[in-house]
Amino acid sequence: MSKLFTPLVIKSVTLKNRLAISPMCQYSAVDGFAKDWHLVHLGSRAVGGAGLIIQEATAVSPEGRITPGDLGLYDDAHVEKLETITRFIHQQGSVAGIQLAHAGRKAGNAVPWNGGLQLKENEGGWKTVSASPLTFNEADNAPIALDINGVSKVIADFKAAAQRALEAGYRVIEIHAAHGYLIHQFFSPLSNHRTDRYGGSFDNRIRLLLEIVHAVKMVWPKNLPLFVRISATDHVEGGWNLTEAIQLSAILKTQGIDLIDCSSGGLVPYAKIPFGPGYQVPFAAAIKKETGILTGAVGLITTVEQSEMILERNEADLILHARESLREPYFALKAAAALSENIDWPIQYIRAKP
Repeated sequence: MSKLFTPLVIKSVTLKNRLAISPMCQYSAVDGFAKDWHLVHLGSRAVGGAGLIIQEATAVSPEGRITPGDLGLYDDAHVEKLETITRFIHQQGSVAGIQLAHAGRKAGNAVPWNGGLQLKENEGGWKTVSASPLTFNEADNAPIALDINGVSKVIADFKAAAQRALEAGYRVIEIHAAHGYLIHQFFSPLSNHRTDRYGGSFDNRIRLLLEIVHAVKMVWPKNLPLFVRISATDHVEGGWNLTEAIQLSAILKTQGIDLIDCSSGGLVPYAKIPFGPGYQVPFAAAIKKETGILTGAVGLITTVEQSEMILERNEADLILHARESLREPYFALKAAAALSENIDWPIQYIRAKP
């Protein structure tokens, strides 16, 4: 059997293959509410055979949204539509996951097709928060540095969103601590100039994430997987780096985190990122080798052969497709044919099975 189609068991959850859909913002929600677009977008990837479907960055508070079009899980009313989505995903034999997020200083922007710049309050934007009052873009309004009460609210918001995720039927939670969003803003010395217990030393800079993990675990069942996505490096001298990422991953393993989803960058706009096929795979490989924790590889992984090779080399345990899954929602079905794997197809599509 190929590596791609070897099941992956994490706690009580079995993924039927090692192909996952990476969380990708659709910017198509209204007041945090999912729409039919989200059902079709996520559901079609489940029909397409992926073992795990991770829903886009879903805000734990209104001010945590990247744009006004982001999904949210900060209101009990959000649960109903999301429950419809998870039910459909599970009916296809895939597992529904959700990425819980807070954008911090990168919040309150226009959707990308309207320019993506930070909105003024009279344009539908809002005041943003961060570790320190430092902007992402020079033209942005400075965020408010979270005080202790503000930090406590963020932690409580993640906990409440995790409880709603459980009620909505998700079986995997991924905490978003990457791409320059709030938790990552606490990690990096480039964005965290605090002098309290949340700033300065490595232990202080990772404290917010550890407290969020502790709070989420209070409501998330012990038998269900819990992932964390990190940026393994800022790609900037003096910023968050792979050594710290490995150290953090080792600590997260002791705290019951099951898998590290390994991305990079996003903290500052001037980072020089060496884009290329599989350019982030070495991060997943290093973290896996040094800590023994399961890792997910993401970033310009576009072919069946490339995906299989990463697993064969033991560089990661899960392959996350993002843009490639937008181009090819049925990637898993085609990959099975390419690898001569006889997998189940949706009965409605069986007449097209090779």
